[in-house]
Amino acid sequence: MATEHPAERGGTGRDLFAAFSERASNVTSSPLFSALCVLLVLGMVAIHLAHLPLPWLIFAGDVTAAVNLLLLALLTNTERRDAHAVQRKLDAIAAAMLEQREGASHTAADELRRAIRMEEKQ
Repeated sequence: MATEHPAERGGTGRDLFAAFSERASNVTSSPLFSALCVLLVLGMVAIHLAHLPLPWLIFAGDVTAAVNLLLLALLTNTERRDAHAVQRKLDAIAAAMLEQREGASHTAADELRRAIRMEEKQ
């Protein structure tokens, strides 16, 4: 289990979890997935209204809890990567502005160019 921020793990390119997380984030933000969630909730309601046996109620609750946990993990991962990318960009902008004001070297401008698309490289 890695304790470093996903953006700070180093290496070239993205790891398998980051790629999976990006694809899953795209799927979960689609209207089709929203419709699937509505169907899941309607299924839960139908199971309760049909007065099915307790094992069916427990199974429906377990499925809903599992989906909820997976979506929470996905949301947290996506949020952390996005927040880190925004912070890197803000740092690069601040450094470039400081260099421009002081007339120093142009290394901050180069870092700003790299930071513009950094979330796609992680």
